[in-house]
Amino acid sequence: MKILAIESSCDETAAAVVEDGRTVLSSAVVSQIEEHRLYGGVVPEIASRRHCESIAAITEEALQDAGLALHDIDAFAVTYAPGLIGALLVGVNFAKGLSLASKKSLIPVHHIRAHIAANYISNPRLTPPFLCLVASGGHSHIIEVMDYTRFRVIGRTRDDAAGEAYDKAARAMGFPYPGGKEIDRAAKRGDPSAYSLPRPQVDGSPYDFSFSGLKTAVINLLHNAQQKGEAVNRDDLCASFQQTVCDILSEKLIHAATAFGYRTIAIAGGVSANSGLRQRIESECEKRGWQFCLPQLSLCGDNAAMVGCQAYYEFLAGYTAGLDLNAVASMAVDEVEFF
Repeated sequence: MKILAIESSCDETAAAVVEDGRTVLSSAVVSQIEEHRLYGGVVPEIASRRHCESIAAITEEALQDAGLALHDIDAFAVTYAPGLIGALLVGVNFAKGLSLASKKSLIPVHHIRAHIAANYISNPRLTPPFLCLVASGGHSHIIEVMDYTRFRVIGRTRDDAAGEAYDKAARAMGFPYPGGKEIDRAAKRGDPSAYSLPRPQVDGSPYDFSFSGLKTAVINLLHNAQQKGEAVNRDDLCASFQQTVCDILSEKLIHAATAFGYRTIAIAGGVSANSGLRQRIESECEKRGWQFCLPQLSLCGDNAAMVGCQAYYEFLAGYTAGLDLNAVASMAVDEVEFF
């Protein structure tokens, strides 16, 4: 089964053709990073307009790269939640048009489910159940993947997501947007013990995250040093910040896996590209003899290949949509509305 998938939830316009959920025939992405960098973050209105400008061409590129025509596609898939509402609407309406014109099925895909599914592409033998850490600019979750379309959130952020903390701390340190890569690069040159940073806990919720206090601590440290005329070693601060985030994410993930009896662990989302996090969780899994799965770097950020992968399993479960499909800005991964 060949699925043409569309992704437009934030600032990447993407299209891909995926066969039987695991074989990527093509994957094309247009990034808006350079434009949003001018503003220090994603501007929703600009993102929506650029999706409108790019979506037809990137879809055509995906078809050409796969060596297929529109009539060769068996179904269409699209990210419909969560994300920037204007950006989502561009993809949803474009996919609805393709479905209507071709009289073929339309498959709605939840964005976090798609990130998890990126692991099926990079790890062909991976099957549920397993435990997955999803960390990105908008999400930080520990999720039980009980089946391809059955999920349970056992931990989530109560305020900022890990990726958001990275970007805001990076901006305070003078790095351009997006700052996660910059901190990761600088951290390799720094001393992670140079600065003592807080590790917030959520009372009564051992698997939940809180990154707002950590982000604020970095900003305050920089402001206080500036007011006193003191120098801050940016590489050391990056190393200390990165180790703190990686400690928080990995320790809660390992704690949850032990408590719930999982021996197969995965990570997903934009922050899963972070070298410190990948190495830390891989090391923890090796110590315990657990299987560790992670997506290849090209599948960590937003892309349509992961959407096409998850769409295949949604289709097998009977989850398709009609032309009344709408975009939804906020929706929990374990509270998906089926159609």
